[in-house]
Amino acid sequence: MSVLAAFVLPHPPIALSAVGKGEEAKIQSTIEGFRQVAREIAVLQPETIVISSPHSPLYGDAFFVSDNLREQGDFGRFRAKEVKIDVQTDIEFVQALKRSNRGFLVGSSEIPDLDHGVMVPLHFIQQAYPNFKLVRIGLSMRPFDTHVDIGKTIRDVAQTLDRRIVFIASGDLSHRLAHDGPYGYAKEGPRFDKIIQSVLENGDFEKLRSISAGMCEQAGECGYRSLVILSGVVEGMGFTAKLHSYEGTFGVGYATASFLPKSMKAQDPYLRLAKLSVENFVRNKRETELPLDTPDELLKKRAGVFVSLHRRGQLRGCIGTISPTQFCVGKEVLRNAVSACSEDPRFYPVRPEELSELVYNVDVLQPPETIQYASQLDVKKYGVIVSKGHRKGLLLPDLEGVDSIAKQIEIALSKGGIEADEDYVLQRFEVVRHHE
Repeated sequence: MSVLAAFVLPHPPIALSAVGKGEEAKIQSTIEGFRQVAREIAVLQPETIVISSPHSPLYGDAFFVSDNLREQGDFGRFRAKEVKIDVQTDIEFVQALKRSNRGFLVGSSEIPDLDHGVMVPLHFIQQAYPNFKLVRIGLSMRPFDTHVDIGKTIRDVAQTLDRRIVFIASGDLSHRLAHDGPYGYAKEGPRFDKIIQSVLENGDFEKLRSISAGMCEQAGECGYRSLVILSGVVEGMGFTAKLHSYEGTFGVGYATASFLPKSMKAQDPYLRLAKLSVENFVRNKRETELPLDTPDELLKKRAGVFVSLHRRGQLRGCIGTISPTQFCVGKEVLRNAVSACSEDPRFYPVRPEELSELVYNVDVLQPPETIQYASQLDVKKYGVIVSKGHRKGLLLPDLEGVDSIAKQIEIALSKGGIEADEDYVLQRFEVVRHHE
């Protein structure tokens, strides 16, 4: 799947502390929604973020797409010039978009600066995940279905280029929710926001068609067309819709939401960490920090961990630690995953083109116990550690081709450089196995 996920984010500059100067505390749920989305993007590790903004140039019969080599901007308009955004454009993606959509997408380098519809979401995302390229597009006065088609085009280009992307629909909801708000009140405002909240909670994009142009105008919205594009991006994709937050504190509706693949929601957290670590290291040559949403069970205990990688049914790397070397088991998984993909002397380092074929296993070792006799082993239930002085050899339990205790001990001795006639210590241990 080239489209990893899609998100809806607002763009109030006041959410930044440098702009809000304390007022941002009034939209804390929105800020936490930004942070949650940023954490989810960090887990997904996209190569490119495609974002639509209602504050980019708006054309009557076409869609703006920036072909600047780099995208830069600051919050000087909001008295915070020191807060800057600087990100590289995915020019290959931009060029493919322009070729693929019958001339509706028009490149232009005449708009040098990023608008706040792009910068506010990126400000939060870059705090959690800075390693991406950007594609920014504007909206259009063309019909509903054309916006859906633009979304489909974005999805198709990602598949053609085999590009891992996330799509962000930037947009506030109604600007007319309160009589004392900056844009006043209209009865269509709360009605509009209620419909959009339902869409974001349930993923029922057909409800967008029920919103007339008159309602959009009276509600004073700016995110409707971005959301329509998003509907085209995720069409046919198995996703779970999640509304993280909704607030109308300043008389303007702010919503944050995610459309995540169902497989991501159910993924084992140990396997997720291993995959995140391997993919980030192979693609970016950087080790991964623990995501902010790492479960407590990976943060509050320590253990030895083995991470093994398989490709096309064959072992591709396996490295682990008998005893914990990191401050928590989550960090142990991250470190050993890097070792498994790059430091196993039996294999050359994993290449980026292999990542989509890797199958992950994570074995968390339970404390070993010393035994007197080999007969106390069970190759299916127990792993074995043999040790003589500083030399140690370990073999995990329930491995293909290891069908006897004698074979299990023989391999462990060989791995530890210990001769069979030496006086070695024998230990057994169990594992909690996490596998795909």
